[in-house]
Amino acid sequence: MMMALTGLLLLELSLYACCFVCGIVTAASLTIVQGNFGGRCMLYGLVSYNASADAIGIQSSSSQSLCYFVSAMSIMVAVVCFSLSLYWAYSFCIDGDIRRERLWMNLIVVVCGVFLFFLLITGCMLRIGRDQLCSSVTQTVPNITSCEDAQTRKWASPLKGGRFYNSLHKAETAAWVNFFFWIIIGGLVIYQRRQSSEAKVIAGGYGGPAGGLFGDPGVTAAETEPFFNRPARPQ
Repeated sequence: MMMALTGLLLLELSLYACCFVCGIVTAASLTIVQGNFGGRCMLYGLVSYNASADAIGIQSSSSQSLCYFVSAMSIMVAVVCFSLSLYWAYSFCIDGDIRRERLWMNLIVVVCGVFLFFLLITGCMLRIGRDQLCSSVTQTVPNITSCEDAQTRKWASPLKGGRFYNSLHKAETAAWVNFFFWIIIGGLVIYQRRQSSEAKVIAGGYGGPAGGLFGDPGVTAAETEPFFNRPARPQ
């Protein structure tokens, strides 16, 4: 049982490391897009087209707080995953202690639920915001049928739209992968909590006060009988 729990914990540790990478990729990709567009948040943005210069410009952009929210949530998830990875790595390599208290497992389940909620919102914002931007591009700019085509077109200075679609797609993909990994983490923690509870029940049944003859070989059957239910002694 201990070896099985250790293997599950190692799998959970590797998932934390993957979630850390996904969080950094989402935040970095979205920040790069903001930087290329002069700090504007292009999620749900609209573009314009200058026919004389044959250049794509920005008609409107979203509030910067929208992109900051997505980046902040991704970084927060990455920081928590990095901290948990360091803690368990320290426990394995230094202390050699792999015991998990039920309270901490319950806390991880709560954190998992919170992260899943915000990652779902983040993924939807990235998907819908990117689709609206791409719809504006294909409807406004002539001879363009997809956002990938817009990456090869000229953008009004100082805008740099060379890889905006690839970066937004990478950010969205990393967010959904992060969401999927946290579903697995939640399932692993719930399973480990259940296994830990069953192990305690089994240990209590064979070694605890209710263990009877199995709990203490030196105890006789007469001593384990209830006090008030003992048969009367013959007169």
